[in-house]
Order: sequence, then structure tokens, then C-alpha cells
Amino acid sequence: MAIVALLQLNHTVGDVDGNAKAIENAVAIAQENGAELAVTSELAISGYPPRDLLEKHGFVRQCLEATKTLRVGIPTIIGSPIPPEIERTKPGNGAVRIIPERPTRVVTQKQLLPTYDVFDEERYFHPDSKPGILRLLDGQSIGVTICEDAWQHAGLVPSDYSVDPIEQLASFSLEGEAIEMSLNLSSSPFHIQKQDTRAEVARCAARTLGHPFLLCNQVGGNDDLIFDGRSLAAWPNGDLIQAPAWKEGVMLVDTVNRTGLFLTLDDDSIQCKIIDGASVVNNRSLELLEAVTIGLRDYCNKSGLNSVVLGLSGGIDSAVSAAIAVRALGAEKVIGISMPSRHSSQHSISDAEDLAKKLGLELLSMPIEAIHDASELILDNELTSGKAVAAENIQSRLRGMIVMGIANARGAMAITTGNKSELAMGYCTLYGDMAGGYSPLGDVWKTEVYAMAKAINSEAKSKGKEEPINQSTMTKPPSAELAPEQTDQDSLPPYEVLDSIMQLHMEERLDAEAISGFTGLDLTLIQNLLGRFTMNEHKRWQMPPAPRVSQRAFGQGWRQPLAAKKN
Repeated sequence: MAIVALLQLNHTVGDVDGNAKAIENAVAIAQENGAELAVTSELAISGYPPRDLLEKHGFVRQCLEATKTLRVGIPTIIGSPIPPEIERTKPGNGAVRIIPERPTRVVTQKQLLPTYDVFDEERYFHPDSKPGILRLLDGQSIGVTICEDAWQHAGLVPSDYSVDPIEQLASFSLEGEAIEMSLNLSSSPFHIQKQDTRAEVARCAARTLGHPFLLCNQVGGNDDLIFDGRSLAAWPNGDLIQAPAWKEGVMLVDTVNRTGLFLTLDDDSIQCKIIDGASVVNNRSLELLEAVTIGLRDYCNKSGLNSVVLGLSGGIDSAVSAAIAVRALGAEKVIGISMPSRHSSQHSISDAEDLAKKLGLELLSMPIEAIHDASELILDNELTSGKAVAAENIQSRLRGMIVMGIANARGAMAITTGNKSELAMGYCTLYGDMAGGYSPLGDVWKTEVYAMAKAINSEAKSKGKEEPINQSTMTKPPSAELAPEQTDQDSLPPYEVLDSIMQLHMEERLDAEAISGFTGLDLTLIQNLLGRFTMNEHKRWQMPPAPRVSQRAFGQGWRQPLAAKKN
């Protein structure tokens, strides 16, 4: 067997019929272009991750029945949940073989069930005890594993499992099983450093097995998880070919001649060249931009949402958020709202107007001075004797009310514009600027927001368009403008310093002393920042979903207690 098709598709969780149709269409494309075998990503028929849908009565069986009735013209391996054989047992995460005019068979079920970071698979699945062997009519044997089953061997899991499925496949070969190649059905979520680790997993497996190792990954966004695609094939000598990122299509791998051709679903074709070294992301900020764009686009499309609403303050965060929304949905589906207060500068108003004009989106102007005055009058006694932050937060909450009111009236979704740095410090207002259904920048540090702004401008310039984010927005001191002459640095260190500290704490899990020793920064400053970080956990519990682009994001991969002693 020479040509194998990796079906890199954007599946929708729960849309069993739609996913089945997409698989049939992709297999037809593969067959027309000479493929002899096709393979999907992990849980392709149900969409990944299905989460508690797996506990819905009849859902798992519906998935398997839909798999069995797929109309395909070549042997195909489908990722599907598998009903348990006995009661009070969890289902399996399986790979199902479909061969025309032959009985359907479960080839294998996932052995290693991750329960770290964003994964919680032991909650839902029962593990298998060994990898699968697919035996074809011509006598060829193919090894089959599912996602995490290949990661143990490369040493890229937080803690060791008791078994190594790649070693098990290698032992099958030693015992006389002539395995021609191995396949891995994967749903490997994106983060900015994931590309190289995934490539190392494939190379490590191919080197140990002594034959080609092919990994099919899904693409697209499902809730907070983003999948970049980049399906790949590796050979024992380290050669590797990789499908494009962020594109749906069929990757045809010639395992003999070591070539790859990626066929997009809109009839384009891309040659996949051999990578003999590390696969490097050439433009980090553009990669982040692609990730959050597909995250927002798929969240809207898969949720049946047609348009979004956001506040435009004239600042960098709302400018980048608006550009992302236009990139994801089109300008006609994005509504911006300028809501100046008594503390807003003229350039904040004009910068928002300039951005909206360049992006081509609708801009509503709704000054909040009148309702601000009325709110202060009603709360006068409390505001006079209370904490100053209460008066500041009223403005943010009035803006949140306006954004949500327009979103409701238009049948649209409000998106928030805050970034990860602000969420870390609690520099955001519950039921104010945190009000919304999705947070495109919720896993993007402030320094990365500026880099993304440059990428947005560069992309526009490369297309012969005017740069949407002007220099005033790029260079003005960051400010929430909730008080006279206020800037973020009144209460925060420069974002370059803050972001470096928080990245080391969150992603490298370093404490204050270790961060101080590593960076040379003042220990007291770091301790104060980490204390503030801990005390604002309650806000992060209430943030909207955000596309995960870092190694460690707020959300399901960050599970901190609230009612606990904070040291």
C-alpha cells in the first residue's frame, strides 16, 4: 500500500449526521485521487471533545450506528465512541474499520486516557489494553493507535503511564507481525509551542517502529479548544511531511516515495515538502492571530450566531478584537459601540472612529454621561463614603449594560476585549467589561496583543489595504479611562515585566523566589503581583470562554479553589 489519505476536517461536536457526511465527501476526494486507505481524526464522528454528550442516553450508540452506515469506496478508519459491552462500564474511544462489502470491526480503543491540563478522559472512557492491528485483504498489517497512545513513548506527558502502546506495537513486529506502517487518530489541541512536540512524537514513534508513522489531526475550534491541523507523516530516518495549518482538506501521503499532497475542500492543492529538522513557526504573532480567528469563527458558526457586538474604546485591545472579529466573520457582521464618558480623551473617540472606518464595520456612538450622572445620583451616599473603585466600576458596568442591550436587540453575541494580563491582575470589571459570550484575547498576554496588532497591519498592507490600527492606538499609554489622567501603569508595572513574571508563574510553575532568581526582578514586586493574581481568581471563574493558545490557559485547564487559604 502506497497512498494513505489523512482526513483533516473541522468536525462539529454532536453533529453526527453532518460529521458523517463530511467524512464521506472527504473519502470520495481521497479515492478519486488514488488513495487506497483513509483515516479520520480522533472521535471524528462525534466531534471532539464530546464531553458530557457521552453520558446522554443513546448518543454513543448513535455514533457507532452512523459509522457503520458510512458509504465509502475504500477502506477507512473512523474515530468513534464505542458502546460498552457490559453494563456499568464506560464507553471506549475507538477506531472503527469500514471496508466495502465487509463487516464493520472495531480495530482498537484508546489505551492512555489523559487527565491533565484540558483533558479529563478517564471521566468518560474505559481504556483498552493494547493497540490495534488492521489486516487488509492483501495480507498487509497496519498498526493503529489513538492520540495520547503515542505521546508516552516520546516522554512528552506529565507523568508516566504503566504501558507504552508504541513499544507494544514494536513487540508485535518482533514476534513476527509484519507491520507496514502505523496510524494515529488524533485530536491534538493547539498551543503556540505544540507544533514541534507533535512532530517529535511522530518521529520518535517511526524511529522505534522502523516504519512510517502517520498522524491525522483535526482542524478548527470547539469551545475553548483550537485545533491547527498539521497532520503529518514521519519515517524512521527523521524525514517528516506536514499538512498546512488552519485548513480543511485531505492529505495524500505516499509512504513509499515520501511525498505529500494536500487537497483543500475548495479544490486547491498544496505540496507538502519534507522537513528534515525542527518545524518552526515562522511568525508567532500571525500564528496567534490565525488561532483566535478560527476560534471565534467556529464558536459563532457552530453555535448558530450570526454577528457580534463589542465596545470600541480607541485602545489596543478593542482594536485588535474588532479586527479579529472582522477577519473571522466579515465586517458586515460586526457592530462596534463607542461609549465615551467624562474621562474619555478626544483621541479615544477619534481612534475608534478611524478603526471602524478602515475595517468597514458599523459604529454606534452612545455617550454614557447622562446615565453615569443618574447612577451617581442614586448611589451618592454609598459612593461618597465607599471605596473609590466603586465609582470607577460604575462606568464599566454601564458600558456592559449597553453592549449587552444592543447584542440582545440585534440577536448578536457580545464579545469581551480584555487580555490575559488584565485577567491575571483582576484589572477588569465583573458584569462590566467582562460581560460577553466569548473572549478572543482571554489567553493572549498584553505584549502579544501589540504583536498581533502589527501582524494585522502587515496583513492589510500586504493586500494593498490601509493599515486599520493607527499609530495613536499603537503608541498611547494603555488606560481604562475610568478616572482623570489614568493609565494602567498607575497600579501595574510595565506589561513587559508583568507578562514575563506571569508566564513564568503560570506556564513554568515558578514561585516568587524562583522568578526573582531567574529574572533578577525585585522579590517584593513579584510577591505583590502573585498575591494580587491569587486574590482575583473569582473573576476568572466568571470569564467567558477564550480560545486556548498558550501552554496553560485560564479555563478548564486551570482549576484553582476559591474558598481557600491563599498563601
